[in-house]
Amino acid sequence: MNISYNWLKEYVNFDLTPEEVAAALTSIGLETGSVEEVQTIKGGLEGIVIGEVLTCEPHPNSDHMHVTTVNLGQGEPVQIVCGAPNVAAGQKVVVATLGTKLYDGEECFTIKKSKLRGIESNGMICAEDEIGIGTSHDGIIVLPQDAVPGTPAKDYYNVKSDYVLEVDITPNHADACSHYGVARDFYAYLIQNGKQATLKRPSVDSFKVDNHDMDIAIEVENTQACPRYAGVAIKGVKVKESPEWLQNKLRTIGLRPINNIVDITNYILHAYGQPLHCFDADKIKGGKIVVKTVPEGTKFVTLDEVERTLSDKDLMICNAEEPMCIAGVFGGLDSGTTEQTVDVFLESAYFNPTWVRKTARRHGLSTDSSFRFERGIDPNGTIYALKEAALLVQELAGGTIASEIKDNYPQPIADFTVEVNYERMYALIGKNIPADTIKSIVTSLEMKIATETPEGMTLQVPPYRVDVQRECDVVEDVLRIYGYNNVEIPTSLKSSLTTKGEVDYSHKLQNLISEQLVGCGFNEILNNSLTAAKYYAELETYKNENLVYLMNPLSSDLNVMRQTLLFGGLESIRRNANRKNADLKFFEFGNCYYFHAEKKNPEKVLAAYSEEYHLGLWLTGKRVSNSWAHADEDSSIYELKAYVLNIFTRLGLNFGTVVFGNLANDIYSTAISIHTRGGKLLATFGILTKKIQKAFDIDNEVYYAEINWKELMKAIKSSKVNFKELSKYPAVKRDLALLIDKKVQFAEIEKIAYETERKLLKAVELFDVYEGKNLEPGKKSYAVSFLLQDENATLNDKQIDKTMQKLVKNLEDKLGAKLR
Repeated sequence: MNISYNWLKEYVNFDLTPEEVAAALTSIGLETGSVEEVQTIKGGLEGIVIGEVLTCEPHPNSDHMHVTTVNLGQGEPVQIVCGAPNVAAGQKVVVATLGTKLYDGEECFTIKKSKLRGIESNGMICAEDEIGIGTSHDGIIVLPQDAVPGTPAKDYYNVKSDYVLEVDITPNHADACSHYGVARDFYAYLIQNGKQATLKRPSVDSFKVDNHDMDIAIEVENTQACPRYAGVAIKGVKVKESPEWLQNKLRTIGLRPINNIVDITNYILHAYGQPLHCFDADKIKGGKIVVKTVPEGTKFVTLDEVERTLSDKDLMICNAEEPMCIAGVFGGLDSGTTEQTVDVFLESAYFNPTWVRKTARRHGLSTDSSFRFERGIDPNGTIYALKEAALLVQELAGGTIASEIKDNYPQPIADFTVEVNYERMYALIGKNIPADTIKSIVTSLEMKIATETPEGMTLQVPPYRVDVQRECDVVEDVLRIYGYNNVEIPTSLKSSLTTKGEVDYSHKLQNLISEQLVGCGFNEILNNSLTAAKYYAELETYKNENLVYLMNPLSSDLNVMRQTLLFGGLESIRRNANRKNADLKFFEFGNCYYFHAEKKNPEKVLAAYSEEYHLGLWLTGKRVSNSWAHADEDSSIYELKAYVLNIFTRLGLNFGTVVFGNLANDIYSTAISIHTRGGKLLATFGILTKKIQKAFDIDNEVYYAEINWKELMKAIKSSKVNFKELSKYPAVKRDLALLIDKKVQFAEIEKIAYETERKLLKAVELFDVYEGKNLEPGKKSYAVSFLLQDENATLNDKQIDKTMQKLVKNLEDKLGAKLR
């Protein structure tokens, strides 16, 4: 938010420089990002003076130029060639002298001595648009005869420099969304730092009702959404250009002046943080304002000429027949003031922040008004702002106040009552601040001390301080005004000993695996937990009904919590592939979120929701490319499998405790699942379906693995890394050529082998697969190697044969395998 240095001075008196003010505001929680000097007219009219045309003769070589001599108030008159049709001797004019910089938008040009059609020219007689005081280019500016030659134009036009402070307003400082709001906090800072300061704002005591010629009734149907609504009618106004002082104020903070009525409402908003709306009274059909909701689906055209479909949760300002304005957000196309407006109705209201916020999000609108209403304004400041606006309308647009102020405020919003205990305050701040200092700070922040005891006090906090409703909020306010830098760094450190728990252990292993993957050429990515519901629209693996929907999504692309890491990674792959970077290895740690309607419990709101921590791996493109030592090689599912198994190995997972199985779903075209023997899913990995790849415009095959990190941590919880000597007894390897059905997987053979011999069997490996001639239909041949070893003795032939016979028998019985 832009704050004008000079405007701020109208509410609180101080002698600090703009830079010192910025530092002070930052120290009290109103972080000021920059301080920029601005002028109401770009360039500040530097080098431009008032001149008097002494002579004016036709240019000998031009049919439209004139050669003039101009008195600039000092020294000899100068010769200037001018092409304006209205230049004449005896005129008082505005002259840009040599070296002056003039601006045309962002472009700048310098006035230099030059020759025009052979005649020397030593300056330029200016038109309005050339110096930035207007838009006319019909001719040069002709000033009144009392203008004094030699007077700097910046003095003649009263051009003043100002400084704009860019203040970042945090959500808990809704009260500072105006110049007066910033002045309030700044005043408290000045008082705390021993400065003499007063906080003031213009009096509205001169407000009076001139007549009762225009009685516009107000009816508020929804007092929850609109706790307070006030308005006043003004008759006989003239809509025209605002005076220079008002235009300059608005330009300084980056607003474009429109007309006197609209500029007044913008001025009040930025001065006091109270949004106003001005209706053309002739367009208020039935002479009545009705504040209500309208039926779902009602069409309404806003000021930007966009037709919007209203919700029955949108609060509307209506006349007796139709809506005129979306309350607190945006005006309607046909209800505002125009140059033909004669009678106006000024609205000043307090709308429920939640209603305004939801409506603004629903329609994708963000205005200066909604910014303030949705954070919470001062419900007790509406009448002051209305009176100030009405007085300004009378001053700048004429007219008479033609009605009493109609104020619908059935349930006044009371001050917040907060109990403050000094000891708790000292404990939170870390320093014993004198009670008198605390009382001085809270009173300078307009909090009233209701009762007081030696131990603390009871405060009445004004309702515009929406963030101060608890003791800790008061402590924060006291500390920021007292000064964080005034709390000394202690010389001793108080701490409590802690032990590392499961979360710490998990983080340690995450770092370990991250380093391992980075060493294998992976890059870590970090995607938003919010994603688009459309990704899950037709999936069975991740069902739509299990999605956690956001109540107020920022957009349709960020309207649900992710159920899988998959789609965020595919977005990253697409972004890289579109930038000619298609050979990718990504990994990501992150939470996935689920909703289970069957677990809903009114007493336990979160019972239906769960989250799991996952690790995702993505592989696509080439494994090796453009290498002199190795031919190009595509990535493969076997490469991804190796990475997954290496993760399990590095974490100490006992493969004898897990079960590998085939997986077929709408995510993978071919995949493997890994479960614990208790049925818990540890991981899936495979080749993504063409449909999913096409949805993300990815041409290359994508291999994806998702590991349930939470379940993996449980699976390795009892695993311990044990060190032992290499066995001095030799291992024995035996190979079997097995004829089996084509549907049998190696994982099944491996599982049966480990179940058959738990002590001596150390490894089972598949080293050849044959399908083809000389085999029965529907059969294939696996060549499998079995490694046997006894840690305590050398194996003899009898033990080896007995073990192998058991293996063969179990394979025959359970899989129908035959030895070839």
